[in-house]
Amino acid sequence: MRNRIIYTFFLVFILLLTGCGSNASENNNEKEKAFTIGVIPVQTVGEMETAMDKLQAILTKELNREVSVEVYPDYNGVVEAMNYNKIDMAYFGPLTYVVAHEKSGAKAIITQLIDGEPFYHSYIITHKESPLNSIEDLVSNSKEIDFAFGDINSTSGSLIPSIELKDRGVFESEDVHQFKSVRYTGSHDATALAVQNQQVGAGAIDSAIYNQLVESGKIDGSLFKTIWQSEKLFQYPWAVHKDTDDKTIQKLKSAFLAIDDEEILGAFGASGFTEATDSDYESIRQAAIKQGIIKE
Repeated sequence: MRNRIIYTFFLVFILLLTGCGSNASENNNEKEKAFTIGVIPVQTVGEMETAMDKLQAILTKELNREVSVEVYPDYNGVVEAMNYNKIDMAYFGPLTYVVAHEKSGAKAIITQLIDGEPFYHSYIITHKESPLNSIEDLVSNSKEIDFAFGDINSTSGSLIPSIELKDRGVFESEDVHQFKSVRYTGSHDATALAVQNQQVGAGAIDSAIYNQLVESGKIDGSLFKTIWQSEKLFQYPWAVHKDTDDKTIQKLKSAFLAIDDEEILGAFGASGFTEATDSDYESIRQAAIKQGIIKE
């Protein structure tokens, strides 16, 4: 009897230890596993920091787990981070999204609204003192023009305008073109400032970011002319890793749809957020295929 009591006590003690160990392990895993988000640099990194801190706080509360938001220095870095499972969610440009979807199965779930609509355009802008008044003028005088794209992986700052200029016979690549020079500034605000300061004769830019830069006073809108506008482009997606569970996706959607903080919205030139799906980016996918960026 005495041996049986000792054995029973020992068994209960082991079970208690196992349970405590399991709970501790689960708690540690929860603490260690932050939900990570990568963001492309639609503006220079420093300009976005405060807004991203606010977004991080909102999502941490809504997901009830630590959330870490990081603005990457270039577009491709966000694609590779998703591809190598370094992040759980990303804010992509449409082009970087279709590349990430192709490489790693990223899934678009949210996009931004501009004046209530999920669309924007690619602009080609010049200084008001420029003699250029149309894209035809730009093409005719290309040998005299220093031209600026944004990031090479940007939809509106590179892909769409480069296709237009290629179709018009003045651009093939950074090294093969009919311009005086071609440069990639790395971000939309850098392109706008290069045009404003007449460091380049014309540049390609996201229409929504351009308008936001004007409204915020970061550039002087009276110093610009828009000489070309693309067809409508579906707005930048927020996309999750292919393994993200449905419960987390629903929490993320709810959190974004409820955001009304002006500083967060302003960082993206947005008036709000709405749901998005992969099919919304089919036209961008076809453009990427045309340029040989992804295979059909």
